[in-house]
Amino acid sequence: MSLLANILIVLIALLHLWFLILEMFLWTRPSGRRAFGLSEEFAEQSRALAANQGLYNGFLAAGLLWGVWLGPDGFAFKVFFLGCVLAAGVFGGLTAARKILWFQALPAAVALLLVLA
Repeated sequence: MSLLANILIVLIALLHLWFLILEMFLWTRPSGRRAFGLSEEFAEQSRALAANQGLYNGFLAAGLLWGVWLGPDGFAFKVFFLGCVLAAGVFGGLTAARKILWFQALPAAVALLLVLA
């Protein structure tokens, strides 16, 4: 289970690195606007907020990767950062878009269960 958990954690971390790229660097570009369904005007107005959000996603990715890198000593890091991803995914799924539950919260919940098993 540990190997499977670590693989899923790395995939979740890579997803959050992708969120960082989308929110920090592609937010106002056509691909970023399309990913989030934004108008050009709104994307420009919210650029700084999106970059801040992207930075937080980078921190989540870093924490998850740190936990994997630490091996067995990274248990607490994995649990903490997966819990953060899960909480953010549930909050986003309830307040922003239901698909966040499937793309962020569900993988985090599965990985957390595997880590705790």
